[in-house]
Formats: sequence, C-alpha cells, structure tokens
Amino acid sequence: MEKSEKHTFLFMQLVFSLHSATMQQLGKVKNPLTDKIEKDLQGAQASIDMLEMIKEKTKGNLSDEEDRFVSQMLRELRLNYVDEAAKPQPAPPEGKPPEEEKAG
Repeated sequence: MEKSEKHTFLFMQLVFSLHSATMQQLGKVKNPLTDKIEKDLQGAQASIDMLEMIKEKTKGNLSDEEDRFVSQMLRELRLNYVDEAAKPQPAPPEGKPPEEEKAG
C-alpha cells in the first residue's frame, strides 16, 4: 500500500470512528461497553464540532473522495442530531428532585 493510500485509509477510518462515537452519543446505537442506549447530546455536539473543524483544517488537502466522505458523515450526523434534539427529554425518575439527579 502506498503512503498516500494508507493516509486516505487512516483518514477515513478516523472520520468513521468519530461518526460511530457520535451516533452512540445521539442514542442511535448501543454503547458496546454497557450494551445500553445512552444519550449525550452535549457530547454529540462536541463531536460534530470536532469533525467540522477537521474538515475546515484539511480544506484543500483532501481528495474529492475524502471530501465527499467527510461531508456525507457530517450531513448524516447533523440530521440525526436535529432529530434527537427535537425529541422531548425523558422525565427524571420519580421520588428524586432534578437537583439530586444532577449531583448523584
């Protein structure tokens, strides 16, 4: 494998791993460590911002294929983020005031 091919493969693998982590944060797929659906919209937004930063910082240095790949991943994540952010947040468990939920 040539160095440029290896770099393309590694770049796409990096983008895909950020995409996968963000999909977990959005609650779209199970966390493989806990085997549960977990939602962290703030973390998901940070991951999307990171991927946007990578796209901006690499502008002009990506092949057409790499640029399309990053754009497609970002588009999918943004749409899923909007979908999840629009859903009502679950109510805290009964018996505990919201302040206690945050603290412990």
